[in-house]
Amino acid sequence: MKIYTKTGDDGTTGLIGNKRVQKSNPRIVTYGMVDELNAALGIVLSSKLGKDIRDLLTKIQNDLFVVGADLANPNLDNKSNRVTSDMVFYLEKEIDRLEEKLSPITFFILPGGDLVASQVHLARAICRRAEINVVNLSEVDKINNECLVYMNRLSDLLFVVARTINKRKKISDVAWKK
Repeated sequence: MKIYTKTGDDGTTGLIGNKRVQKSNPRIVTYGMVDELNAALGIVLSSKLGKDIRDLLTKIQNDLFVVGADLANPNLDNKSNRVTSDMVFYLEKEIDRLEEKLSPITFFILPGGDLVASQVHLARAICRRAEINVVNLSEVDKINNECLVYMNRLSDLLFVVARTINKRKKISDVAWKK
């Protein structure tokens, strides 16, 4: 089977359920952002990471395929490949696990530090942009609300992961100065 189908040459693409829409459709733009986030995490995963962070980010990459499939399926009666509250709970559990070893935040933190932590901060920013697109999509079409909750929690987790990487490399958080 060839990678190119030529079916999108007219500027359309297919959703789950065989409906064709313009590639500029908010649904397509939104799951495209999720794909961009997944690619950014792939860059992070090409670096040396602790096993726990590697396993966590690999699971998230797999879960982002579920998020993308959920967003690509406008038929909410179809329950396959949907984001669940269990997926959100997993992120919360991981945030709590990682935060236990971090100092409390008393100031705004500049994104940066170690190169890998900086890449995670970039992924976090992409995640926030994807989350905004999920909100925009929800304003024009019905979606599984767990997608929105998941993306919101994921950006929080990525912030904590970046701080964890810096801490493990003995790099202090840098305070924003106005």
